[in-house]
Amino acid sequence: MNTDDTRIGVDVGGTFTDVALSVDDRLVTAKVPTTDDQSVGVLEGIHKACERAGIDPGEIDDFAHAMTVSVNALLERGGAKTALVTTEGFRDVLEIGRQNRPDLYDLEAEKPDPLVPRELRFEVAERTTDDGIESEVAPEDVRELAETIDERDVEAVAVCLLHAYADTENERVAASILREELDVPVSASHEVLAEFREFERTSTTAVDAYVRPAIDSYVGRLVDESESEGIPAPRIMQANGGIADPETVREHAVTTTMSGPAAGVVGAAATVPDDDVAGLVTFDMGGTSSDVSLVRDGQAERTTDAEIAGLPIRTPMVDVNTVGAGGGSIAWVDAGGALRVGPQSSGADPGPACYGNGGTDPTVTDANVVLGYIGPETALGGEMTLDVEAAHDVLDGLAAEAGLEDALEAAQGVYRVANATMTRTIRAVTVERGHDPREFALVAFGGAGPMHAGALADALEVDRVVVPRPGGVLSAFGLLAADESYDAVRTVGVGLEEATPATLEDVYGDLVADVLADASDPDAARVERAADCRYAGQSFELTVPVGDSFSAAAVEERFHESHERAYGYAMDEAIEVVNLRTTATIPGTEPTVRHHGEGDALLGTREAYFPGAGPRETTVYERDRLAPGVTISGPAILEQAESTTVVPPTWAGDILADGSLVMTREGVDDR
Repeated sequence: MNTDDTRIGVDVGGTFTDVALSVDDRLVTAKVPTTDDQSVGVLEGIHKACERAGIDPGEIDDFAHAMTVSVNALLERGGAKTALVTTEGFRDVLEIGRQNRPDLYDLEAEKPDPLVPRELRFEVAERTTDDGIESEVAPEDVRELAETIDERDVEAVAVCLLHAYADTENERVAASILREELDVPVSASHEVLAEFREFERTSTTAVDAYVRPAIDSYVGRLVDESESEGIPAPRIMQANGGIADPETVREHAVTTTMSGPAAGVVGAAATVPDDDVAGLVTFDMGGTSSDVSLVRDGQAERTTDAEIAGLPIRTPMVDVNTVGAGGGSIAWVDAGGALRVGPQSSGADPGPACYGNGGTDPTVTDANVVLGYIGPETALGGEMTLDVEAAHDVLDGLAAEAGLEDALEAAQGVYRVANATMTRTIRAVTVERGHDPREFALVAFGGAGPMHAGALADALEVDRVVVPRPGGVLSAFGLLAADESYDAVRTVGVGLEEATPATLEDVYGDLVADVLADASDPDAARVERAADCRYAGQSFELTVPVGDSFSAAAVEERFHESHERAYGYAMDEAIEVVNLRTTATIPGTEPTVRHHGEGDALLGTREAYFPGAGPRETTVYERDRLAPGVTISGPAILEQAESTTVVPPTWAGDILADGSLVMTREGVDDR
């Protein structure tokens, strides 16, 4: 891709839709409220950004997009009416799940209901073991089953036969017949997740089928609307942190879960170097939730072990921890009189009380208004004016309910509780995984993240906070820098000592062919190979890289090192190769962004309240006018159209050449 291309990234969040437009070495940003039909807000955001840039939407050369369609369908249980076809005797795998409980000591704890109710789970006579097919599936049985399914008016079908990862033939036959007989999408487990573990494979396949009609409808509609505007078809951000063409994600809908949060982490990795720190803790606080992840060696940490709404999903994805604490999170008092924040959100409509759209619940954003971090003259999104009085009114009501003195004390409590929730989340991805957060830099973004970052850094004893210039829309910016990426996996289940390199190379050959088939330019793709390994008897695996040719000695050494790094020890035990993986990547081109910072940045002062410091007269700046090389001493507030940054009293911030703000605690050298 040419660096001079005009490119646009659009990320849909729970409250706002963010836009980043790269044109002529300029970065133009915009933010509009998210709409019920997300495509409406997407096009509104594109038009707004193009108008600011002085270009026509038809001049856009590349369009990348992240959305919440699939994750919303899971969280709200608003997906398709789905049927499941599985091996005779195994229709209840989704219901049985694993023996682990949501809460070990809660006798009344309940697991989430399966996506597919029992009356829509069907069995077919066949048997495949991990050694191959013992009993073939009868085509006439599948056709008869298709008639039954058709009578139930389902909107999607998931097919997951026992051990289909080891031999796909029975499942291929069943899926093919169902696709011939039914006019609904059919998701087959060997195409979605060719791994062992029946519950996780069935769950992931069911999720793919459940969200597929919504993704197919939304992406298809957006493609048509984009083309009518002269805009290229959108390339879609996947959960793995890479973008893909619309047809690919319409056929692999499960890969779009956590699309937006993945884009934010990619944006952080693209804008902030981690050369002189152990890595980056990315902190994305939007209107509905906060997302935390790690970047190490310039790459976002990935996982294949994730859950959304209690549902296991085993596709490669950026390892993001999400907590229901965002700017729009509602503050409330529980039965014991304790102040709580979230997970309920006021959303975009009506939104926080200070939006002036009729919201009556106190939120984190309202608390930030009362604390003085957001001023009465601040225009959220560049145009939304604030109703400060409404914010004080709802916080007064919360104070009365919680037995606090006034709105200010309630606001301080809301700010403290929200920060405590987010601090725990950051500790979960650092301390609980053997990382010392003090050795990392905290990268804050999202509309609300830079307001809370200083307080979180104080709690975690982190010495450096980075707020990228497009911090309010960093997920949208990340779309501009994202690589094209595809993954494939297959279970092999063989002892490392018994593994035949030639056999494994044959499997790798098939996996490489799979990922290159999806790539837009196979010749430009970089292919990486990996293996999931474990000690014999373990129930979990670690992923280690594999070179261009499979070497048992090299894999053994890498696995021992990985195990010791992750758990503090290595063992003298036999090693099993469980899964083989490949990833094809076509590198993206990071946009060139120039920052000049011209004009008078000083806007004035206002009183703001800081934890442990009380009320302080605080200098307010227009951030985009701050020139590179300028140092800002706290307390200070830096305002942008898409976000507000708070520099606490004991911190100072330096503006870098690209406009990024690097905040350091007083007495700590800028490393």
